[in-house]
Amino acid sequence: MSQSNDSGAKIAVVNTQSLYEKHKKVYPRSVTGLFANWRWAMVWVTQLIFYGTIWLQWNGRQAVLFHVAERKFYLFGLVLWPQDVLYLAILLIISAYALFLVTAIGGRLFCGYVCPQTVYTEILLWIEARIEGERPARMKLDKGPHNARWWRLKVAKHALWLLVALWTGFSFVGYFTPVRELTEAAKTLAFGPWEWFWILFYAGFLYMQAGFLREQVCKYMCPYARFQGVMFDPDTLVISYDPERGEPRAPRKKGTDYKAKGLGDCVDCSLCVQVCPTGIDIRDGLQMECIACAACIDVCDQVMDKVGYPRGLIRYSTEAALEKHYTSKDILAHLMRTRTLIYGSILAAIIVATAWSMATRVPLKVDVIRDRSVLSREADDGRIENLYSLHVANTGETAHRFAISVSGMDGMDIFGERIIEVPASSLKSVDVAVRVDPGAGKKGSNVIQFEVQAQNHEKIVVREKATFLMP
Repeated sequence: MSQSNDSGAKIAVVNTQSLYEKHKKVYPRSVTGLFANWRWAMVWVTQLIFYGTIWLQWNGRQAVLFHVAERKFYLFGLVLWPQDVLYLAILLIISAYALFLVTAIGGRLFCGYVCPQTVYTEILLWIEARIEGERPARMKLDKGPHNARWWRLKVAKHALWLLVALWTGFSFVGYFTPVRELTEAAKTLAFGPWEWFWILFYAGFLYMQAGFLREQVCKYMCPYARFQGVMFDPDTLVISYDPERGEPRAPRKKGTDYKAKGLGDCVDCSLCVQVCPTGIDIRDGLQMECIACAACIDVCDQVMDKVGYPRGLIRYSTEAALEKHYTSKDILAHLMRTRTLIYGSILAAIIVATAWSMATRVPLKVDVIRDRSVLSREADDGRIENLYSLHVANTGETAHRFAISVSGMDGMDIFGERIIEVPASSLKSVDVAVRVDPGAGKKGSNVIQFEVQAQNHEKIVVREKATFLMP
């Protein structure tokens, strides 16, 4: 682009445009209503579970503990060992399919009600509103001078934020270090290096993300916001503004015959924007930033009540329902479609199979390791001998006495401990020698089988293959 100056010479003019929008702080307005009550109910439920579970006891130990040092995961009566990593993979698969199913049916319900980012932002916002006041007061405070009152309110707010963050970090580490040991260490601040790191790391991220970044985490950092679109379709239940009913929007006095003026039901009060934690205008249609918290529904319904209009200008609906004017019954019927049925069926099958596997799981694990330093040797009695190390893990909550036997070749015999006692949730190793007659097997490798059987429970038995080398 060019333009001429007074002398007639042409001057080049360059127009630049930033690719990044300048961040504008969002001051969410507090709201009450049905969905706000549901959000706070989920805040209480999730945090009672998170903060409270670490204090539960089970058989004289912490009920839920991912004990990294002992390499054991305790889940009430279930004890998982590193060999049970398959269950972790299955848990991740179940979580993924559950998220897919919920998203296909109801959009970002997880984000709006149980996502840790949403939950802790709600908690810190509640503290902020109690100390600094409601939305107008907070905006005025931030624009005003940094006087004694400003410092007093800010210090009080951030002190409480840090207290919540540190307690949350402490509780998080309590799932990996026995919380009673952690509590004793806290009296003198005698935490270990990794415990200090994770308490401060977790607390720091909570303080930063829920206190400062807030909606920026949902808009720019969370990958779920990016790939959710591929799981939406016209029959997904999402927060929807009804433009056919609401437009054209304009303010008006109560009792005005707005339909005669060609106006819609939206009074353009902008309260739906003020209560939105991500600062979007739902009237512009479904947006990636919407976390389905339904705050706009609560506040819009209250406005509709005040002006005497029907509720539901902003509501849970689907793209197809708005276009084709579905009834509530039609919307529910379309929720059960091919995609959701496939997700639901796969999820149910995985859950049932996992439950059956865990219910029939034998609380005993055996690893057999042949001594490779001595391939085979002739014993004092003339027989051929191989040496083995057996690692017997009792993964149950009861101590057991186990009998060890071996089979697979004629005349096999064990020399060493045949009966071992293993305490609950413990591992014991034992060395044994297996002998056979020189002509009992073929030259080279022969397959044998060790059997470890609980003496007081016939169903607790594990058979493990091994090889016996003949010279």
